Amino acid sequence: MPGRLEGKVALITGAARGQGRSHAVRLAQEGADIIAVDICADIESNLYPLSRPEDLAETARQVEALDRRIVTRQADVRERAQLREAVEAGVAELGGLDIVAANAGIMPMRKGDAADAMDFVDASDVDLLGVMNAVAAAIPHLRDRGSIVVTGSTAGMLKGAADNPEFGPGGAGYSWAKRTLISYVEQMCLHLAPRFIRVNAIHPTNVNTHLLHNDELYKVFRPDLEKPELDDVKPAFVAWQAMPIPWVEPVDISNLVLFLASEESRYITGQQIRVDAGSLIKHAAAVG
Repeated sequence: MPGRLEGKVALITGAARGQGRSHAVRLAQEGADIIAVDICADIESNLYPLSRPEDLAETARQVEALDRRIVTRQADVRERAQLREAVEAGVAELGGLDIVAANAGIMPMRKGDAADAMDFVDASDVDLLGVMNAVAAAIPHLRDRGSIVVTGSTAGMLKGAADNPEFGPGGAGYSWAKRTLISYVEQMCLHLAPRFIRVNAIHPTNVNTHLLHNDELYKVFRPDLEKPELDDVKPAFVAWQAMPIPWVEPVDISNLVLFLASEESRYITGQQIRVDAGSLIKHAAAVG
């Protein structure tokens, strides 16, 4: 049986690990070929390690194991020229472009004397400008009836969550970027609608990735401990959702990316869709 994305090509940023790798594998399972982009290097303000070239190679291995084609490129989403080169190389080899999953994101978490305005700049440059750069690089190649899926954040939608002073300027940049993406998606969906290209945003809750599981985030939740472990912070993670779970898995987001990339969603555009186990409703009600 042909897959739901047979004959399609998908660009995915932040594809070396986490949600991005999951998206690449899930779309490949349904027949898509992949253009996989990741920085594969650290950003100074972001204290937890980012991906490495071997992570991107592992994404390629998993996609190729599904008998799909993949073009990988190390590129910084903050640099539009790098993304253009990556997209052009992928399109030249794979023959077109139908899907964009603008997924790359960071959240620097320095605070106190260590905090710096560049934390805000780097977070907003990756989380907002990086999305805009990916879309800009893709549009000249994107075929009619394509799909753009932007990764937002449920925490970013809630004032006082990720932009809590405990997260420092990076948390503020993360939240501002994710909130700004809401209006960006609504604008882009209007301007691409004549070509039947849909533009939607997914807003996840906690996801079982490196952005959640790192020493810096654990310290924010348990500042009373010198080196908090998972068991120390897990109750706080569970408390964030209305459903009694600490996080969702990357594939839970990928399944929605797949739906929004497929013809099943052909008239769904301009939407802000949460995969959050009820977290926004729970905390919006508490604030209200």
